[in-house]
Amino acid sequence: MAEDRELRVRSLLDTVRAEGRTALTAPEGKVIADAYGIAVPGEELATDVDEAVSYAARFGGPVVMKIVSPDILHKTDAGGVIVGVEGAADVRAAFHKIIENARAYDANARIEGVQVQELLPQGQEVIVGAVTDPTFGKVVAFGLGGVLVEVLKDVTFRLAPVSADEALSMLDSIRSAEILHGVRGQAGVDRWAIAEQIRRVSQLVADFPEIAEVDLNPVIATPEGAVAADIRVILSEAPAKQRRRYTREEILTSMRRLMQPSAVAVIGASNEQGKIGNSVMRNLIDGGFAGDIFPVNPKADDILGRKAYKSVTDVPGEVDVAVFAIPAKFVASALEEVGRKNIPNAVLIPSGFAETGEHELQEEIVAIAERYGVRLLGPNIYGYYSTWQDLCATFCTPYDVKGGVALTSQSGGIGMAILGFARTTKTGVSAIVGLGNKSDLDEDDLLTWFGEDPHTECIAMHLEDLKDGRAFVEAARATVPRKPVVVLKAGRTAAGAKAAGSHTGALAGDDAVYDDILKQAGVIRAPGLNEMLEYARALPVLPTPRGDNVVIITGAGGSGVLLSDAVTDNGLSLMEIPPDLDEAFRKFIPPFGAAGNPVDITGGEPPSTYEATIRLGLEDPRIHALVLGYWHTIVTPPMVFAELTARVVAEFRERGIEKPVVASLAGDVEVEEACQYLYERGVVAYPYTTEKPVAVLGAKYRWARAAGLLGGGS
Repeated sequence: MAEDRELRVRSLLDTVRAEGRTALTAPEGKVIADAYGIAVPGEELATDVDEAVSYAARFGGPVVMKIVSPDILHKTDAGGVIVGVEGAADVRAAFHKIIENARAYDANARIEGVQVQELLPQGQEVIVGAVTDPTFGKVVAFGLGGVLVEVLKDVTFRLAPVSADEALSMLDSIRSAEILHGVRGQAGVDRWAIAEQIRRVSQLVADFPEIAEVDLNPVIATPEGAVAADIRVILSEAPAKQRRRYTREEILTSMRRLMQPSAVAVIGASNEQGKIGNSVMRNLIDGGFAGDIFPVNPKADDILGRKAYKSVTDVPGEVDVAVFAIPAKFVASALEEVGRKNIPNAVLIPSGFAETGEHELQEEIVAIAERYGVRLLGPNIYGYYSTWQDLCATFCTPYDVKGGVALTSQSGGIGMAILGFARTTKTGVSAIVGLGNKSDLDEDDLLTWFGEDPHTECIAMHLEDLKDGRAFVEAARATVPRKPVVVLKAGRTAAGAKAAGSHTGALAGDDAVYDDILKQAGVIRAPGLNEMLEYARALPVLPTPRGDNVVIITGAGGSGVLLSDAVTDNGLSLMEIPPDLDEAFRKFIPPFGAAGNPVDITGGEPPSTYEATIRLGLEDPRIHALVLGYWHTIVTPPMVFAELTARVVAEFRERGIEKPVVASLAGDVEVEEACQYLYERGVVAYPYTTEKPVAVLGAKYRWARAAGLLGGGS
């Protein structure tokens, strides 16, 4: 059955291609719809006015009439659609009017006739479509449709093909999802029928990569079903260029030698201070790298007390990584030597490649690397740090604080911001890696490695684009169940698909697709650089929550309100306090305080009130996470609050009770020291902000859901 339908569609697409067309006509669209079981109304192609009258009479009741022309893509714009035509006289008039409008719109357009189509009943108009995204390939879309589709832009995207359950989940992912359930006494639509339209369209584009865009708009959804009033299919101009793919084992093998090398060669090593080759050598030596360091420079015999080699081919033994610190124009010939030496990794610091318009030079080095099986990091990067190996292969400042966070960036400037943040917040890292132009190695390679690396607990990535979105999603899905992945995607302003031939194409702006598909992969998307760094710092510190019930305990009513807003803004659930728990809290707070949630203990309370209520929050198994709002008083000074909170949390952890606890501290400058004290002891605390601690907690919850640790999907 599947083979028969694919043969029918293949034959049709070959015919369209042979005629030099990229847009299918409506009758051709119906052939595809019928082959894939995409529900469309009854319709016939009338080549003259008498046929139109005959077909309209056969359908009975009002019909829709549309121009059929391979040269007129947007039929409504051409005045080529008339809705609600009934009776022979009106059908004749509509037929002539449509032909006349089409001729006026494009005098040279080939006209095959007029489509006569059953008029569908009134219902909820939605759009189902698919588009070829430059990053993620075939992507299926769903949203509210009809004439308002590009105004509302209430659309969600998934990688194609989707399963029936994934298709159904899309219905709840739009802002106006409630409309589909029925509002103001109206019955809800047939959700499974819509989901099936989505699934079938996604399978169609997966089966036929040459289909660039599909548009079912509008799909009329009723309680009885979902039927596409119009189907538009557009073919791509040329086949997409395929990126070379590596197996998971190949990636891990090369990445292991990159991140855990025994020997490093520095091509362009120098004794001259101020040269990149000198900085890289000093960082490798001063950083304490225990492996072999081989300087390569044809004009020197000795560099920083180490024997220098004229060529990398002269270096004795095996080398895992060659770090390039030479001008761009010399890279290709040196890379040939690296290839002949069987060095698996080249770290290309120099700029002057694709980022400056030198695309051919970059293509040349990629071709050389592929010929020899060398993986390229860069070019145009600051290098990389692998702290657990005491490896600092960069011309930037050294960093050696070991920890569990792996950080990557496309930009050198962002890389140095990462470095400074890590140092000032005492965030230990497992690696900091620059990606630059991503001529070869990119985020999915690094994600594959960090997912397996025992030193890495959390991965944070700054990126401007993804070369292969599907490979990244695959790597993320393999990693997220074990470790959080945080992404800062730069360039949120969607350029959109300006030359799109369909509504779906026009809606598939870069960021809208990225947002939905990163979420689908379980990735935590950070809105800005500071948030990315704070999430990366905090997520390994916070225990994983075991449920959704969040309780706020605060000494200030104003903070409680702001913390409540932040809980809602971050998709968290304020627990409804049951009567027995409410009564238990009330025992520890003054009569003018307020139980409920937030639990407002008021500001004049002594340390014992803070301690008793925090103990109760940790003790009760119905509470899954605590948000603490402290404000500075002389009765309970900041460090007193910090010490008692850390002590109570540690005591419960020793008893096996681990819950995420975050804190917002308002007060004089002493709260900064108190926050640092808490953070170092597993309580994520921030001064002067109610938003940041809850945002971090929200990120932990998003990961826990994506990893399947809370139930309910991402």
